[in-house]
Amino acid sequence: MENKITIREMKIEDYAQVWQLWSSTEGVGLSDADTQENISLFLKRNAGLSFVAETGGQEIVGAILCGHDGRRGYLHHLTVNAAYRRNGIGRRLVENCFRRLKQAGIRKCHLFVFKDNHLGMNFWHKTGFLTRNDLHILSRDV
Repeated sequence: MENKITIREMKIEDYAQVWQLWSSTEGVGLSDADTQENISLFLKRNAGLSFVAETGGQEIVGAILCGHDGRRGYLHHLTVNAAYRRNGIGRRLVENCFRRLKQAGIRKCHLFVFKDNHLGMNFWHKTGFLTRNDLHILSRDV
């Protein structure tokens, strides 16, 4: 494993590597909303908020999508290659998102975690996220 990991803004040109990482990671729920076209729109609407972790050899080993609606921030699809976990990469990706959200005036951030994603829940609790018991999440196709 390479020691030097750089965190940088995600670009749409990263899509193929990021998609491969997402699709090979348990607990990441991908859908037709995650096409290259849709991710490109997301990155444009939320410029400078999403990040990748890259080795010196330019292999993407971590990624996170981040956006906001003007009131609240949202994190999606945090992924770190299993061979690179437990080195602080996930935390660094999240911290970069938080820094940019704060710069945009956003003070609260939400995320969605599948109920059976215990590894993810453990990580998020360690980063200070609290489980909400006062809300239900409702979804519908439009």
